[in-house]
Amino acid sequence: MADTRDARQLLDHPTSHVNIPERSGMQSSTVSAPIRRRQMTKSHIAKKHDVDTHVGKRIRYRRLVNGTTQQQLADVVGIRFQQIQKYETGMNRVSASRLWDIANSLSVPVSFFFEGLETDAHVDKNTVDLPGDTSTNKETLDLLRFCYALPESQRRRFFDLVRVLSKVA
Repeated sequence: MADTRDARQLLDHPTSHVNIPERSGMQSSTVSAPIRRRQMTKSHIAKKHDVDTHVGKRIRYRRLVNGTTQQQLADVVGIRFQQIQKYETGMNRVSASRLWDIANSLSVPVSFFFEGLETDAHVDKNTVDLPGDTSTNKETLDLLRFCYALPESQRRRFFDLVRVLSKVA
């Protein structure tokens, strides 16, 4: 006789009953087997890796310097902008082929994303995202992008102006 319980009932019980049908003159029987449920522990919770976080920050930095939105980068690479967000925060690891595509679309070598990694490995994790970190400050990145948009002669004058103003402040 076939077991008539539905799948939900089977999952709710610590033991699953499996009906083995009759074959070659053998009688059918029911076998009990324990169901193992995977318990989520702290070791199963995903943790950001320092390298993934660094690469993500470098992707964001280059994207902002180029004046590219997450959507524009995602369209060029062929993914959704949410995935770019996950890459930039280090929540998702960037595969080698995807990093190659991102590097090509941002006009940098793949090695660009790993520059400065040795120094970041020795930095305390709690200090990386402080507001004083000018490499991730949007205002700093905007200023840098605007500066490089200027012709060379204007850029030199702008640099001199900023230098003078910083001495006054």
